[in-house]
This record gives sequence, C-alpha cells and structure tokens, in this order.
Amino acid sequence: MRVVNVEQIKEAVCEAVITANTRLPADILEGLQQARDRETVPRARYLLEIMLENARLAQEESMPLCQDTGLVTVHIALGQDVHLTGGDLYAAVNQGVREGYKKGYFRASMVKDPLNRINTGDNTPAVVHVEFTPGEELVITVFPKGAGSENMSRTAMLKPAEGWEGVRRFVIETVKIANANPCPPIIVGVGLGGNLEKACLLAKKALLRPINQAHPDSAIAAKEAELLQVINQLGIGPQGLGGDITALAVNMEVYPTHIASLPVAVSLNCHSARRAVVRI
Repeated sequence: MRVVNVEQIKEAVCEAVITANTRLPADILEGLQQARDRETVPRARYLLEIMLENARLAQEESMPLCQDTGLVTVHIALGQDVHLTGGDLYAAVNQGVREGYKKGYFRASMVKDPLNRINTGDNTPAVVHVEFTPGEELVITVFPKGAGSENMSRTAMLKPAEGWEGVRRFVIETVKIANANPCPPIIVGVGLGGNLEKACLLAKKALLRPINQAHPDSAIAAKEAELLQVINQLGIGPQGLGGDITALAVNMEVYPTHIASLPVAVSLNCHSARRAVVRI
C-alpha cells in the first residue's frame, strides 16, 4: 500500500496547468513541423510557420499558447493500491487548478451556471475523471480545451446496419461542419461503442493519445489512417483558409456495445492541443 497526500496532487495539478498552457507537447510540435514541410500551398505553409513561432514564444516567455485557456479536464489513473490522505481528491484538484491559473495569469473562463453566466473567477471547477488501475501508480493528465474546438463536438446513435460507412460519413460530416471554427489543423478524436456517455468519453480519451502513436489494433489503426487521408482531401487547410493539411491526426478508441446500438462521438481539438502528464 502506497500513501499519497492530496497536497502532492494539488501541487502537481498546479504545475501541470501552467505547463499545459504554455508548452506544446513534443508530438504536437513535431506534427506541426511535418505539416509545414508537407504543405504545398504557400499561404497555408506560412500559417503553419506562425503557429510554430507562437509555440516557441509561448514557451520562451511563459505565456499562454492561446487566449482561450480552456475548461480544464483532469484525468486521473489511480492505482488501487494507492491510499489518499489529507483531504478530498476533487477539492485538491480544483485548488491546483485555481492556484495554477492565478500563478500563470491565465484567463478565467468558467461560469457558475450555464444560463446565468456568472464567472467563477478562478477557472474552477474542473471536470475530473478517475479511473482505477492495478498497482501503486498515480498518473495525472491535465487537459485544457478551448470552446472553439469543444463547441464543434458531435455525437450520434447510429443504426448498427450503417456500419463503418455510417461512422465514416458522420466523422467527415463533423469536420466539414466545423470548418475553420476549431482552428485547424485539428486532431480528431473518435469514440466508437459503449453507450451515449461512453462514446463521448472515448472520443476525449482518444485526444490524450500522442498523435505519433497509432492504435495498437492494426484494423483500427487502418481506419484512423483512412479517415485522416479523406479529411486532408477536404481542402479546409490551416485556419480554414485552404491547404493540404486540415488534420494532424485521427485517434480512435473503441469499446463493446449493445447489439442494437452503434454510438459514435467526435471531439475535435485545435492545433494548440494542450496536455501535460504528471506521475506521482
């Protein structure tokens, strides 16, 4: 049995919030560099250069990658042999977010009520997902996501008879509808299976996987590649102004489902795909 005080979690979340908002992950930087090198449209290539320069300046100056510093989702993989002490896990996570956003001088974007729209002033509460895993490992992934991409999310309960063609059509349609809104080049997270809420969680989980890692199942990896090829033939391009590269990656996660269901969810992420992982 391993004992972890929630104060450690608070501190880890605080630092991860700052890291995520000011430093692009290595795989995203690499993806943007490769996109720039493959892009044949001069204007699109120039826009990709600007995105890379923005990432460089944000890291050097410890400034936000984007003015929309997002709603923070925190994914916690909690080993079943870890015993938490010192207080409430969710309170610790939110305190970490609160302190991180204050320390980083980041914009507070959360409102207390979806209809009354009164700002909470500190970008809390976060959305927290806890998954129990074997062993004594504690892994925290901090995932700030802005509204430009989040508002383009879609889900559908397809008929099983629609099969892969129905899923393919829905994903491509979602990208077409989104167009420039999620600040392409995008990362496309696809959740397939489960039920309504599971499909949405799978789509978000797919966005946490580095874009240079295909799905370990070769059949699913082939479908990811197929979708990416079709999406990049749409011509939407960087910032929706035309070009070869509309998406950097398509990541798909799959789960068993009911015999009468075919749930699919699509979560789009912008080119400033922010995440930070901490192991305690």
